[in-house]
Amino acid sequence: MRDFREQIAFITGGASGAGFGQAEVFGRAGAKIVIADIRPDAVRDALVRLDAMEVEAHGIVLDITDRAAYARAADEVEAVFGAPPTLLFNTAGVNSFGPLEQTTYGDFDWLIGVNLGGVINGMVTFVPRMIATGRPGHIVAVSSMGGFEGSNFAGPYSAAKAAVINLMEGYRKALEKHAIGVTVLCPANVKSNIAEATRLRPAAFGESGYVANEDTIASLHSIHIHGMEPIELAERLKEAIEANQLYCIPFPEEAENLAAHFKAITDSVPPIAADPEGARRRAKALEDWRAERAAAFSKSETGQA
Repeated sequence: MRDFREQIAFITGGASGAGFGQAEVFGRAGAKIVIADIRPDAVRDALVRLDAMEVEAHGIVLDITDRAAYARAADEVEAVFGAPPTLLFNTAGVNSFGPLEQTTYGDFDWLIGVNLGGVINGMVTFVPRMIATGRPGHIVAVSSMGGFEGSNFAGPYSAAKAAVINLMEGYRKALEKHAIGVTVLCPANVKSNIAEATRLRPAAFGESGYVANEDTIASLHSIHIHGMEPIELAERLKEAIEANQLYCIPFPEEAENLAAHFKAITDSVPPIAADPEGARRRAKALEDWRAERAAAFSKSETGQA
């Protein structure tokens, strides 16, 4: 996608940080913006700022873990703009840090529920609606550099972000035939207010195994203040969408770490010479199964028996 004029962009976590950067960049490019965020005051403030930029925008207060609310939000978008989004940004996320071995069920439920469950809810809610329009579109999910490697201090967050990467790779393959592109954005440090996320943790999740107080929040802010500006991140994302890239990782300082990480993985795989016949047999079986499944799926889509 290269022309963003009159596109409808639905942005979760759109009232601040990376989400608002996306709203500003794509709004200035001509898209109609839907700000979806769990914080009512932040939604109102974001709409005022976008109005000052002469960006057409609509706000929805949304908890992305609430599937019924998500469906209502999708209906509201169609009521306001007359169609589903052509641009979907699954941007909202939360984080909390602590020793992995002290993580509680509540910590897992909250962090994975928002960071992975929220993306799943966005995809299941909007993908069928986007396909039904027959219009080209593009979907973005925000993962993290943390999604490429496990963490002993952000375990649930990293696990959720890893799953987002994997999920978007799958949707990329699935949606190509519908002219819907998919990009997974993997930021490193971004100047945002994600340090405040623990204040939004619902009491229903019970006790946390992590320490979260004014000191820990201030410590995180001391890191994020040096992060990439959200508008710059959104500009790099816009370039990735225009180029139809699967990955958007505009952080050159991460290249060496990524190369080392994936080299450790590929180095653990023995050469073909270690088992040539077994490798051939297994590869052939998988190739045949994929061809069989593809044929079966094709028949089911065309209604053949």
